Amino acid sequence: RMGTLLSRQSCQARLRSAEGMSLAEFLYPALQAYDFLHLHQHHGCRIQVGGHDQMGNIMSGYELVTKMTGTDVFGITVPLITSTTGDKLGKTAGNAVWLNRDKTSPFELYQFFVRQQDNVVEKYLKLFTFLPLEEIAHIMEMHAREPEKWGPQKRLAAEVTKLVHGREGLESAKRCTKALYHSSVEALEDMSDQELQELFRQTTSAELMLEPGMTVLDLCRKANAIPDGPSGYRKITDGGVSINGNRVTNPETVLILGQHILKNGVSLLRVGKKNYYIIKWLQL
Repeated sequence: RMGTLLSRQSCQARLRSAEGMSLAEFLYPALQAYDFLHLHQHHGCRIQVGGHDQMGNIMSGYELVTKMTGTDVFGITVPLITSTTGDKLGKTAGNAVWLNRDKTSPFELYQFFVRQQDNVVEKYLKLFTFLPLEEIAHIMEMHAREPEKWGPQKRLAAEVTKLVHGREGLESAKRCTKALYHSSVEALEDMSDQELQELFRQTTSAELMLEPGMTVLDLCRKANAIPDGPSGYRKITDGGVSINGNRVTNPETVLILGQHILKNGVSLLRVGKKNYYIIKWLQL
């Protein structure tokens, strides 16, 4: 009934908001309720599970199925897992975290959990790992003494990545992390083509041809890593650019194989503290 749908807290909040509520949004609970009825009648479904934001929709389904069939059905809601900014994770929001490696690489999965804030990391250790509660308590005690080490986040990321992708996936995530965030030349050289492709998804990348006499300045400009003109030139001379973990202050330095370009045909360019560029060199 209209009154039932209008009385829902979620509906009231949307109606009072500046954006209002579309007809499609208003009818969604009725459509989801009919979905539950169809699944119950044709497939014997008696339980619907969803995030706690789906409570109203699940209740609509419960009411419809019990009225139409007289059968007891059930709804279960679970706490939402949110992003580091507090936003809901999901396909619609475009920030879903997938178990499929082709959609979320082991590196991206590891990084998602290692970035979690202190106020949720203990809960996530309990939700997503099989660690004993006593061990989780010990991890949090150590974190209180040494918060700068991000111990719970690293343990959470390691446990979840190993659970989803196995030990090999965890090692892959750690290699990518060392290469990108710790400028590890060894890790970058040891990375497989698949890992490089996964790293390309995470950060800015470019494919370039090595030309005779090509300089650091040429590289930075071709990768669109610095602005044109004097300000880009100064970015290098002021020490704001590094290649494979080594700072370069002379823009006219000619690129050298084995130093600026690694044996696997890759260069890791960093501009400033957080801007990374992976350069894949073609036809070396």
